[in-house]
Amino acid sequence: MAKLLYTIGEVAESLGEAPSAIRYWSNYFDKFIKPARNAKGNRLFHPEDVDTLRKVQFLVKKQGVTLEGAAARLTEDHRSVDSRVKALESLKSIRAQLVEVRKAL
Repeated sequence: MAKLLYTIGEVAESLGEAPSAIRYWSNYFDKFIKPARNAKGNRLFHPEDVDTLRKVQFLVKKQGVTLEGAAARLTEDHRSVDSRVKALESLKSIRAQLVEVRKAL
């Protein structure tokens, strides 16, 4: 069962990024990412926010797009970004499974 809210540390670990990068992206893409805040003021991300951060990471780190370009792509054509990110995630999953099979042999 998936969690309803994720801390910035959990999001950073799942994406393989530093918490400072996640914090910066959540501030920069405030139109798309709206984290909740707890009583202490810590950011708590919804699963949709994590998906958006994954898209931002794909555009910035894999595609080499600037933050402005990533914002434009998220605004205009999010479906193509969605499909590419999902394809990349499924390929990573398949690779991990193949590594496990190779270890078992």
